[in-house]
Amino acid sequence: MEINLNTISKAIHEGNLIQGFYDPPPSLDRQILLVITELAESIEADRKNKKCSLSSTALLTLLRYEDDKYFKSQFQNEVKDTFEDEIADTMIRLFDLCGYLNIDIDKHISAKVRYNSLREYKHGKRY
Repeated sequence: MEINLNTISKAIHEGNLIQGFYDPPPSLDRQILLVITELAESIEADRKNKKCSLSSTALLTLLRYEDDKYFKSQFQNEVKDTFEDEIADTMIRLFDLCGYLNIDIDKHISAKVRYNSLREYKHGKRY
């Protein structure tokens, strides 16, 4: 199965438009700071050892529940504010930004991965 990040970006952005996050449209610097904020929240979750208690299989099962009230309750108890949840928030913010700016993230990631593969060990740096 091929994953199309552009499709994900556009879907996330459309959802955020519906939810009112672009009323009024945020500035680029605010959007980037919100990405950084989510990364900072992931560090705090890790510092507090807040990890998702559900396996990938259990999370997939939870996603299949049609009862939104049950899903929301279980998500809040098992996933919300965990390291994994904050990483997901970071990705959502980044994909939203790509959708908003019409960045072809599929091609940019492919090009960057290829470029990086041609660079020297550790790209010539200590780490």
